[in-house]
Amino acid sequence: MDCIHLTNIRCYGYTGYLQEEQVLGQWFEVDVKLWLDISTAAKSDAIEDTLDYRGVINSIRHLVKTAKFSLIERLVGAIADSILQECDRVTQVQVILSKPAAPIPDFGGRISIEMTKSRNS
Repeated sequence: MDCIHLTNIRCYGYTGYLQEEQVLGQWFEVDVKLWLDISTAAKSDAIEDTLDYRGVINSIRHLVKTAKFSLIERLVGAIADSILQECDRVTQVQVILSKPAAPIPDFGGRISIEMTKSRNS
């Protein structure tokens, strides 16, 4: 199956376990991998034969910006579910959501959650 990769979708959102995270917000980065058949578009060169990924990017940005979940696990699941719900052509999606500046003392790394979901699951 073919894939479309959308990487480094940077969004400001309000998901986090600490109350301050849900009030002040923080940056998130999202990468998605979308499995679908792009063979027709590869021949036709017509956008209607593939997925217009601008809509996926806008949907992810909107969800990150408006959601106020306690856990990023919940946010990554909501992103995966919304893509499968909105994009009929996508048969499987992988979402990697990263928190590049998690509020953890003496931790300069990033936290990432990865979820892969299929339309049939």
